[in-house]
Amino acid sequence: MDESLSEWLRLRATADWAARSDTLARRVIDAIGPVDRVHVLDLCTGTGSNLRYLIERLPSRQRWMVVDRDPALLREVPERLSLWAQERGLGIHIDSDGCHVRGDRLECDVETRQMNLDTLDAAIFEGQHLVTASALLDLAAESWLDTLATRCRSVGASALFALTYTGGSSCEPSDPADALVRGLFNRHQKTDKGLGGPAAGPDAWAAAERSFVEAGYVVESAPSDWTLRPDERAFQRRLIEGWAEAATEIAPGHATTIDEWRHRRLEHVDAGRSRIAVCHYDMAAWLGRWVAR
Repeated sequence: MDESLSEWLRLRATADWAARSDTLARRVIDAIGPVDRVHVLDLCTGTGSNLRYLIERLPSRQRWMVVDRDPALLREVPERLSLWAQERGLGIHIDSDGCHVRGDRLECDVETRQMNLDTLDAAIFEGQHLVTASALLDLAAESWLDTLATRCRSVGASALFALTYTGGSSCEPSDPADALVRGLFNRHQKTDKGLGGPAAGPDAWAAAERSFVEAGYVVESAPSDWTLRPDERAFQRRLIEGWAEAATEIAPGHATTIDEWRHRRLEHVDAGRSRIAVCHYDMAAWLGRWVAR
């Protein structure tokens, strides 16, 4: 595992939770309807942030399968879930079968599974009521998104996908090179990320909507933008460094301009005057068997 990826997931978790559409999450949960135990598939789970966000919003009896290609990230899921449970006074047991969280109003079993999701094995969708992911769709090819909708439809699962990057961002104070770096980063987002070919990048949200509508789903979306304050220095620094690295990979001829931009942006961060907004959308989809309240 790239240790910087684990750190990046840790840094972004607070901004992710603050940005997400709680209304959409509750609508798709309502659409699942009454079931004895809700079964959830979490794709590219990372260290389990999406699991920890949704666990308290779902019905009390849950069974999760959390999937990622990185075994080291998956090994962090029980540790971070344990801390989450302890903060809430919940019991947690970890064994070879996964994590088991218990409380007065919660019974949740979590299975971790290491798997490359390039081809979306149909077997992991069997029996699922909800298929979900966070910060994933913009990394996938449009054909992969079509397959995702087909897999969900084949088992009648509802879907909730959070924090799909849509290509927009703004920085304060502004800089003459902001647009250049943003454009190059968006080009980088369309390179192959290992999910079916060249990624849809900023076009993924619209492509996913089309895929699920064509599969017969009712689809609703809502903005889930990051709004980063001046005091969120570590996160802003990591974001700026990532933008600069991706932009340089796409256009090495602009390396000097990009590096100068990076230095100016980091100076704003260190001075406590930097604000950054990044545009995302959440998307919920269901088959209309139940009417959302």
